[in-house]
Amino acid sequence: MRRVREQIFEQLTPLGAVAVAHREIDRRGASFTEIQTPHGDNHDLWIDPADPNRMIEGNDGGACVSCNGGQTWSSIYNQPTAQFYRIDTDNQYPYRVYATQQDNTTISTPSAAVWGAITLGDCTYPSTGESGFVAVHPEDPNIVYCGAIGSRPGGAGALQRYDHRTGQIQLVNVWPEAFLGIAPKDMRYRFAWTFPIVFSPHDSGILYAAGNHVFRSRDEGMSWGEISPDLSLNDIARQEPSGGDITRENAGAEVHATCASLAPSPHRRGEIWASTDDGLVHVTRDDGESWQHVTPRGMPKLAHVACVEISPHEPETIYLAATRYKLADYKPYLFRSTDGGRTFESINGNFPVDEITRVVRADPARKGLLFVGTETGVYFSLNDGQSWMRIGGGLPVVPVYDLKIKETDLVAGTHGRSFWILDDITPLRCLIDDSPGCRVFEPRTTVRTKLHFGALRSLRPVGVAHALAPGVGAGIRTFRKPDGSSAREYLDVGENPPNGAIVYYWPHLKSPDEARPPGRRQIPTIVSVDDPRSGSSWRGSALAKFLGALRIHSRPPCMGGYLNSLPQRLGQL
Repeated sequence: MRRVREQIFEQLTPLGAVAVAHREIDRRGASFTEIQTPHGDNHDLWIDPADPNRMIEGNDGGACVSCNGGQTWSSIYNQPTAQFYRIDTDNQYPYRVYATQQDNTTISTPSAAVWGAITLGDCTYPSTGESGFVAVHPEDPNIVYCGAIGSRPGGAGALQRYDHRTGQIQLVNVWPEAFLGIAPKDMRYRFAWTFPIVFSPHDSGILYAAGNHVFRSRDEGMSWGEISPDLSLNDIARQEPSGGDITRENAGAEVHATCASLAPSPHRRGEIWASTDDGLVHVTRDDGESWQHVTPRGMPKLAHVACVEISPHEPETIYLAATRYKLADYKPYLFRSTDGGRTFESINGNFPVDEITRVVRADPARKGLLFVGTETGVYFSLNDGQSWMRIGGGLPVVPVYDLKIKETDLVAGTHGRSFWILDDITPLRCLIDDSPGCRVFEPRTTVRTKLHFGALRSLRPVGVAHALAPGVGAGIRTFRKPDGSSAREYLDVGENPPNGAIVYYWPHLKSPDEARPPGRRQIPTIVSVDDPRSGSSWRGSALAKFLGALRIHSRPPCMGGYLNSLPQRLGQL
């Protein structure tokens, strides 16, 4: 699994919380002066006891470092601490990943760049953010809809339409209404901090949004129609001012009893599934004319049903992921229905009993292959939820708020460590339980790409390169691992996908020749070989791969070492 905008950041213990960063002028504390920081909402301040000029300041957007007593600070983009809520992908090549991020803008990041790595300059900012769902127009990636409760104009249920061609944002709220200091019970509609926004899979001219009701627009958000009753419990006792009668903050994150997920069926037009943050599930099969309550009997009270996923293979198969961590209940809640919601069964199986389950996705290519995002990572199942395994591959321990399957990639939006992409889940699609012996997996379709002429020229066998190409600054450290193999650490850039055809195999092969699919034309250049243990042996018991350069005529695999794509392990299965 590779990281997109990623860097290791040493964790330091904070010394207290601060509302505004300050510096003491004299040691008696007789006077203070304000110090400006790169980002607002300051929360934590660590001061080096050996050198007070060295400070780390934590804020809602990340962390900033000063070595001169706060006169200057590093950028929040030096380390991958972005907290994403919901993500989406578009249909460009290379595809781009979109997400709303805590106390920052919505961001769009390419999955690959011509520099050999992904820089901040390759990103765009489609909308102000900060919270909510994001939905890219399926036929025009220039148009992006974004929930924007938080860092935004627009009042309650702020919904923005962004056009990359003009760089302009248009407010397309379902219902314009002020909300600061107003109790949710006194508002016409309630929209959660992350309210669902999704296009119809049958008609890209139809957009849905959901608060406590479900709404539909047929004119790009210029007007909306209410197509459901209140689908929540609508418990007025949970809709009072968040700070009581004194503070009455109600800044948007406190709204309860609303829809948490919305899923139009890809199989049947007019069928829409909706779940709420207070434990309910409903479905309409007549485009909103009527709704049926289909909450599983085993769904605990007041569960946050964060995700409804409809099987791409069976229209009657529905998956649910829910959590009750806000009620100090940290158990997983995963359900499956195979009869269109008439009955549900738990598919927790051997899932860890203390893992929060936030999102479930069904693979569109292999029936029964499921992925679940949790509070600490990603799990997968090869047998429709009967048993589960954790995905490794270098993904840090971090909350995974959303997952998307884009062709053969698994894209994860984390809440604290930015985007991560697992390149090529083909082996998981091909795995069969208890299949014996060695095996070579059919490679995915690979597009031959050419990097910029100067890309990665400054890389050396060992050391830090400070540029991806002439005029394109970035830091990549190349080093030797204890086993003697080479690796790279992407300091302030995201990692590109492997530049070549990936061939996965179970080892027990004597040479790469045995791994070539029979009857296929040989492409002779092997760019890299990845062994699950060490050295150059092809024997082992874990999933491994080699990367083939897409060249017909044999040429040296690298020039000066800078074109060689480094091996990356999927993670031991």
